[in-house]
Amino acid sequence: MAKGNINVSVENIFPLIKKFLYSDHEIFLRELISNATDATLKLKHLTSIGEAKTEYGNPIIEVKIDKEGKKLHIIDQGLGMTAEEVEKYINQVAFSGAEEFLDKYKDSAKDSGIIGHFGLGFYSAFMVADKVEIITKSFKDEPAAHWVCDGSPEFTLEEADKTERGTEIILHISEGEEEFLEDSKIRELLVKYNKFMPIPIKFGTKTETLPKPEDAKEDDPAPTKEVDNIINNPNPAWTKQPTELEEDDYKNFYRELYPMQFEEPLFNIHLNVDYPFNLTGILYFPKLSNDMQIQKDKIQLYQNQVFVTDNVEGIVPEFLTMLRGVIDSPDIPLNVSRSYLQADGAVKKISSYITRKVADKLKSLFNSNREDFEAKWNDIKIVIEYGMLSEEKFFEKAEAFALYPTVDGKYYTYDELYNAIKAKQTDKDDKLIILYASNQDEQHSYIEAAKDKGYEVLLLDSPIVSHLMQKLEGSKENISFARVDADHIDKLIQKEENTISKLDEDQQKQLDELLKEVIPSEKFMVQLEAMDSNATPFMITQPEFMRRMKEMQQTGGGGMFGMGNMPEMYNLIVNTNHNLISDILNTETKEDKERLINQSLDLARLSQGLLKGKELSDFIKRSYDMIK
Repeated sequence: MAKGNINVSVENIFPLIKKFLYSDHEIFLRELISNATDATLKLKHLTSIGEAKTEYGNPIIEVKIDKEGKKLHIIDQGLGMTAEEVEKYINQVAFSGAEEFLDKYKDSAKDSGIIGHFGLGFYSAFMVADKVEIITKSFKDEPAAHWVCDGSPEFTLEEADKTERGTEIILHISEGEEEFLEDSKIRELLVKYNKFMPIPIKFGTKTETLPKPEDAKEDDPAPTKEVDNIINNPNPAWTKQPTELEEDDYKNFYRELYPMQFEEPLFNIHLNVDYPFNLTGILYFPKLSNDMQIQKDKIQLYQNQVFVTDNVEGIVPEFLTMLRGVIDSPDIPLNVSRSYLQADGAVKKISSYITRKVADKLKSLFNSNREDFEAKWNDIKIVIEYGMLSEEKFFEKAEAFALYPTVDGKYYTYDELYNAIKAKQTDKDDKLIILYASNQDEQHSYIEAAKDKGYEVLLLDSPIVSHLMQKLEGSKENISFARVDADHIDKLIQKEENTISKLDEDQQKQLDELLKEVIPSEKFMVQLEAMDSNATPFMITQPEFMRRMKEMQQTGGGGMFGMGNMPEMYNLIVNTNHNLISDILNTETKEDKERLINQSLDLARLSQGLLKGKELSDFIKRSYDMIK
């Protein structure tokens, strides 16, 4: 039996492992199963090139709990180690077995899926165990080895009587870590980290129902048998070529990823690239609601089918973190900080590749079936609008598929919209005014006034649309967005001709003074306008700039400090050509004049949803009194 000290550069590496190497104790199982997978894939590679004179077969990895003995076993049927290799790869922590292996076979091994983290990953076992054993038999014709270490730099290494190829790791679980002896906890971790590992993982057995024999009676119970309980899917959809998969395969894989998701995804994007980096994956567009709530089902990041994280910010462009699915890349390290990832060159390339790939897919979906794309627009617009705001390259590409729906259910691309409204909606200063509504019911009368003029009104109702309009106004020449209730329609799109007022200067002055006495100046700015006599007598509008700044601040940004805390200010536009205005001026008593003004103001407020509580109750009572 050999004894010795582990070759480490600090006196005792184990406290460091427990405290600093991994933020999460549970990661030990991921690391040990990754090592077992590596050992199995290495064997597969060596048998395929004829260097290992052994039968590869159908190896599995087994995880067993010995609750009474307080032990956890991880057993593989991979290439195993000789005593000399144990000495080198386990005792000399500075070496990395997988890196050396990759170096030796770099040309033929690059596609064999070896993780490259043998070495320190093994020592994560000491986060939950106070003693660890390795019993291992190499594929080479050499005796098996038995290594034992009690969490200090001292170890023992002797011959073992193991006859089958592979490695068994035995963890003697520490006091306080007994949760890792519970079936439910180990199953949870295996599903979380190893659900798609490329080698089958056995955890216990399960009962399988067999078909009844032909001569069985109807009430005879069906025969059963115990079979291995394989908890992973070694060949998930993203490891296959898109040509091998049908639409149902993508949907089934979505359900496998998110068992609690009952809504089908709208469509998927299959990622598959091998230059200038390796990346595979499938991204799904789920149905998204307008409230942009943080979702619990996120994109999962894998490295060679080992789960790394579902916190993919910095790897996936921020606007795509609202999608779901899987990204797998051997070029992303397993254990690194977020700041490292965000600064890493390969990761930045991955991020811009994914952006491009998503844009290309959206364009092809739009081109191949525009009707279907339009039907899904409301469910995907948040992602697309957010992408247009946050990624310049995506903004440029989105020109081909970003849609601008109208209140009548038509959908335009920007170029189509421009050509459709240019003739009618260009004002006297040669600026194109794009009219929009954010709520079809609340802004109904304003929409109708615009449509009466033959204008097109868009329906833009997402929470970030104010930011997007600001960006479009900055990037397109001579255009301006205006919500239909931002002013009277003739003011929103000003043409050359001005309507002449029926009231002379004295009457206008008299009206102005009367209105200012009755109407609260802290809420309304009164504007006298000469408009068509059929237009509404009193109209409430909110200036586009002020309202938009408030909206932008509520969804982040907006640029003007304190705008969100400003009191709501509205314009009250009074149509001096309407008969009611003449009637108010000609009414004899001041009391009656005020009553008509208040009733008219309340009707205008009612049309904008601004009449509430006591004021609404008073208005209803007053209106009934007038009917009487």
